[in-house]
Amino acid sequence: MLRQYELVERVKRYDPDADEALLNRAYVFSMQAHGTQKRASGDPYFSHPIEVAGILTDLRLDDETIATAILHDTIEDTVATPEEIQSKFGPAVARLVDGVTKLSKIEAQSENERAAENLRKFLLAMSDDIRVLLVKLADRLHNMRTLHHIPNPEKRRRIARETMEIYAPLAERVGMYEFMREMQTLAFRELEPDAYDSISARLQQLKDGGGGDRIARIRSGITHLLQKNGIKAEVSGREKHPYSIWRKMSERHISFEQLSDVMAFRAVVADEPECYRALGLLHQRWPMVPGRFKDFISTPKRNGYRSLHTSVIHSEKVRIEVQIRSQEMHLQAEYGLAAHWAYKQGASNHDGQSAWIRDLVEILDNAESPEELLEHTRMAMYHDRIFAFTPKGELIQLPKGATVIDFAYAVHSDLGDQAVGAKVNSRVVPLRTVLNNGDQVQVLRSQAQHPDPAWLSFAGTGKARAAVRRFMRQKERDETIAIGRKIYDEIVARLPAPLGAAAMGEALKRLKLHDEAALMEAIARRTVDDATVLDALMPGAGRANGHAANGRARDAISIQGLTPGVAFHLAECCRPVRGDRIVGLRRAGESIEVHAIDCSTLADVDADTDWLDLSWTAGGESSVAHLRVILKNEPGALGVMAGIFGQHGANILNLKLTTRDAFHTYEVDLEVDDNQHLSRILAALRAADAVSSAERA
Repeated sequence: MLRQYELVERVKRYDPDADEALLNRAYVFSMQAHGTQKRASGDPYFSHPIEVAGILTDLRLDDETIATAILHDTIEDTVATPEEIQSKFGPAVARLVDGVTKLSKIEAQSENERAAENLRKFLLAMSDDIRVLLVKLADRLHNMRTLHHIPNPEKRRRIARETMEIYAPLAERVGMYEFMREMQTLAFRELEPDAYDSISARLQQLKDGGGGDRIARIRSGITHLLQKNGIKAEVSGREKHPYSIWRKMSERHISFEQLSDVMAFRAVVADEPECYRALGLLHQRWPMVPGRFKDFISTPKRNGYRSLHTSVIHSEKVRIEVQIRSQEMHLQAEYGLAAHWAYKQGASNHDGQSAWIRDLVEILDNAESPEELLEHTRMAMYHDRIFAFTPKGELIQLPKGATVIDFAYAVHSDLGDQAVGAKVNSRVVPLRTVLNNGDQVQVLRSQAQHPDPAWLSFAGTGKARAAVRRFMRQKERDETIAIGRKIYDEIVARLPAPLGAAAMGEALKRLKLHDEAALMEAIARRTVDDATVLDALMPGAGRANGHAANGRARDAISIQGLTPGVAFHLAECCRPVRGDRIVGLRRAGESIEVHAIDCSTLADVDADTDWLDLSWTAGGESSVAHLRVILKNEPGALGVMAGIFGQHGANILNLKLTTRDAFHTYEVDLEVDDNQHLSRILAALRAADAVSSAERA
């Protein structure tokens, strides 16, 4: 463990103006606060925050961050209070300590909810000051280094899994690759011990291959090649870490021998032009492996990472990866944001290299459930990146496998909401098109467009999925309120006398609802029944429930303007289309289920279910009819069916061949205007020689 004077000397070595008194006070306070507490290893507990502070001195962080690291466990694990921290160390350190404090005491109903709530608060604190993340990552790294001391194997696996799923990707996204690699290696050793031991043994065999240290020989050869041509370079080499190798073997379904870049070398040169000179020399000396060259200098990663990557076939008959970068790029690559965070210049917020943090915070605002939050944030943190360009040349980074709709939302939320298609490299494509590296994308938009639930099936980024789900939630609420208001009007029509001006306000108080919209939503979802609403509006009127108390017949409720699948859904058993006589079934907490009036399942409906008389109202959107058409097994039969649909202006949404023998049976989803339109189509099908039978499914 670092002694007090050693820690202060480390900080003063790179920051002579550091507040020595602040560091001394923090060191003494932490020792006294943690007192006789012990870690699982048997060491004094205060050794942990001191070691975390030591890790951060390697990143040359400012005195406030080092003090935060020393104090980061005091609020949770000791009797110290946030007010005490603020009075002794100032508001900045108190705010940072509060942001880093573990949140284990949060009440939650499930592990997912606890993890999501921790992640939510952590990301919000991180978005305000990235130093919170740097301290937290150092804290987790030291905990992983001492993980083997924890006696409970299930607890060790839980901590390792959390590290692999959240903290290692966070470290990668801010460019702290050394932290990421060590955390992944330690977590992998705990989660997959047999695989770790096997790969480590193979790496040692490879390292010793050919007599002596193969990595040292190759490193020496690269250094000699560059120096001979006037390039001064620091060349280092290592094997890829075991987790990286295991992941590639799993993803690509290949053996250890088939990996092309088990050994990696790095050449750090003076400046950017020498990076490209060194690359040329390597390609002249050894054959390049096609498809393995990446230029992250001209197109940096989103976390600011810049470097040249190439793979060559070395003279020792092995494939090696070589990374070439300048000294400045190297600092950024190893320590990410920590390498250039200018606190002394007053920087208190993340810069453009951490734009992904803003995306995560936007996802926080849109996620409805813990599962949704974890899904979206993991999407945002995990995937490898591709690069696409706007028509003006702006670079947009997306996860591998991203589609046009992901690109649209990455440019701007409004553009994503209104996207109808795109021109990719001047070719018009649909929104579901997967983008490739280097694509130029022009998103086509329409003011009449709005997010479609179907987009969730191909949206690959958390930002796009969160935006679609946010729109659908708002649309569902708006439409639920709209249908609730229609039902409310029908309920009011049963009252024995007109309502007074203050009746609504009194009813809301009796029902303990905060506004009129909440009442309409409750009526539509039947979380309050009609009799209760009648009594709330006019005490005693509930006894007349079910009767037109004022002598007025109950009107059919129109579902015009509402979207199927949102405030109501069309029953699968009868699949009504516009023009059919329909009835609605309203059950507590569910959306209204719409049936055709002659549907056979209505006879078995529970007595507790409320029935609504519904109507389509003239005009409006088209409906989807489900047909079963049996065609003769002869050439041109399918063309005859499709031709009839086209002649009648009906659009095929889905076509499925279900049986094939002497006759072919097709299930068809057909977009029609109404039931009369559908009747004309069925009549035309039945009149065709190629059609054996046609009916609504």
